[in-house]
Amino acid sequence: MGQGIGEGGISLRTWWVRQRAELQPAFVLMLREMKDTLRDWRILAPILLLVTVFPFLANAAASKGLTFVNQYGANLIIERMFPFLMLVVGFFPCTFSLVIALETFVGEKERRSLESLLATPLTDLQLYIGKLLAAIIPPVIASYIGMIFYTLLLGFSVGWWPTVSLFLVAFVLSTAQALVMVSAAVIVSAQSTSVRAANLVASFIIIPMALLLQAEAGLLLFNNFTGLWLIALALVVVTILFMRMGITLFNRERLLGQEIDQLNFGKSLRAFWAGFWPRKGIGHLYRREIPSLLRLLRPYLLFTLLVALGGGVLIGFWFAQKLPLPAGALNSPAYLDLDAFSEAAEGSGLLPGFSAWTIFGHNVYTLLMTVLLGFLSIGVVAVLLLALPIGIIAYIAMQVGRMGISPWWLLATGVLPHGIFEIPAAMLVTAYALRLGTILLRTPEKDGGMMDLARDLGQFCKLFLAVTLPLLLLAAWIEAEVSSRLMISFLSGL
Repeated sequence: MGQGIGEGGISLRTWWVRQRAELQPAFVLMLREMKDTLRDWRILAPILLLVTVFPFLANAAASKGLTFVNQYGANLIIERMFPFLMLVVGFFPCTFSLVIALETFVGEKERRSLESLLATPLTDLQLYIGKLLAAIIPPVIASYIGMIFYTLLLGFSVGWWPTVSLFLVAFVLSTAQALVMVSAAVIVSAQSTSVRAANLVASFIIIPMALLLQAEAGLLLFNNFTGLWLIALALVVVTILFMRMGITLFNRERLLGQEIDQLNFGKSLRAFWAGFWPRKGIGHLYRREIPSLLRLLRPYLLFTLLVALGGGVLIGFWFAQKLPLPAGALNSPAYLDLDAFSEAAEGSGLLPGFSAWTIFGHNVYTLLMTVLLGFLSIGVVAVLLLALPIGIIAYIAMQVGRMGISPWWLLATGVLPHGIFEIPAAMLVTAYALRLGTILLRTPEKDGGMMDLARDLGQFCKLFLAVTLPLLLLAAWIEAEVSSRLMISFLSGL
């Protein structure tokens, strides 16, 4: 009585006892790994230096900055930078501690101690959880110590103390960033064949997190705690996805049997060509191969739809509330005729010209850069680049609605005619950029990760040429010849 009933009629107490007994070996492995880490002075000493020395440097920079801005009465700006420096102090121990996470599996394999570990009666889940916790706890604790130390130094030196809400969001963000980086690094370690390769792949983890830190700086500058909490929530969701991915992909037999993924240009070219060239002609390409690729992209398309479209709309609505357009902004002479509209578009610097070919070339260049940046950032930058124009559209639509004009008419005249072709094309490319970006986190097939990458690149080029380019060309012509004229007609009647 009073204990509740879990799945299958089992009491919650019984369920908890079973789960604790199941994870007990993982906790034993975690303690062993942490003791080994703390005994190695070559790992411990740099972490201690970052925790103790860097807060002094940040405090000195904050004090000098405060003294400088006091001469010009800009105290608010430097005070908004104090919490950003606190995040930086918490960020650096986590980045350095990626070494611990990257060596969890591949390091033991090179030291020839992995076989004895995998011979233990631990299950794959217990091995993975134990290694993951051992890699996460030291950097998180180091981050906490550094942030507390910096806060104390800053408080006693310049008299600035963070509010409780700021202190909480800073700690949650630091924890969430550490969880994302370490969980991704553990997956890389389990999929890599050497420590050197794992360390090189670490840059693909640090780059998006560094970009995210800059975004957090902008939110702190505007004192937007809601945005910071949303980022923390998004990081927790990404951590859960990475942990789920790691548990699914981890396999001790494959970990022992995998060899160095050698670079073979001949085999890579053949794999690329096999993925690129239509196997049975153009008809079979559109009837069978393209639908098969789209089914392959379904989870990435769903993620892109939720994050890019949903996030872009939320960002646009937030900026519409914070930065409203001035009165009369839509009554510009640039909207009177097509020539003036084209000159205004060219003068904005967004387009070299306002014709179908310049719009087409700009969109192709942007999407190809999206693929490149997505590959270098585990797909993060690709999704953010798609969320940006969606956010701009949502921002303008909300501003128009506040002026008493139907935003749906604006969207129907200025966005929908070409957007029904351009947005699906952009979503396809972004989803494939996300797939290419996460290729290092997926279990390679029998031919190795390089063959997977070459094959995926070939399939992307086939999808891009067969589907994306025709959609972009049609969208560019409609935008230059139809959408622009409808937009001018709509705005001229305001």
